[in-house]
Amino acid sequence: MASVNKVILLGNLGRDPEVRYLPSGDPVANITIATSSRFKGKTGEMVEETEWHRVTFFGRLAEIASQYLKKGRPVYVEGRIKTNKYTDKNGVERYSTDIIASEMQLLGGREGMGEPSQGDDDGGYSRQAPAPRPAAAQRPAAPMRQAPAAAPAARPASGFDDMDDDIPF
Repeated sequence: MASVNKVILLGNLGRDPEVRYLPSGDPVANITIATSSRFKGKTGEMVEETEWHRVTFFGRLAEIASQYLKKGRPVYVEGRIKTNKYTDKNGVERYSTDIIASEMQLLGGREGMGEPSQGDDDGGYSRQAPAPRPAAAQRPAAPMRQAPAAAPAARPASGFDDMDDDIPF
């Protein structure tokens, strides 16, 4: 049986990244991400619940995280859950759950990213607007004629007309 261990987090950084280096020289960055949910409590008032997640980045992703992530900034992270077992100084066995990140997306504006803000708040990513569609050919006004009853209604081009109809489902 196949299994999946995937986590997707969208939240705010609780602190600046802490970076350390493995004996091999590879960087490791640790952050905490806060995610919040709101719901109506038993008495009818809105309750906000915040969950804190420990996230670890390795390699190039750790370098990027240490350079661009700052406390309070929104971030999107994908990764997997890893639970570690350890014994504390009192001899009690404890567990810690971390997210090992495989992907990260910076969100919000460019403030604090080493570049001046250009007034945009799109996460520093620009997307070109789609090219305008050419206007339909203008025809001179013709006297009104009744369309034949069997004429199909004109439909806008959807871009799917050139696709094969060999869909197996």
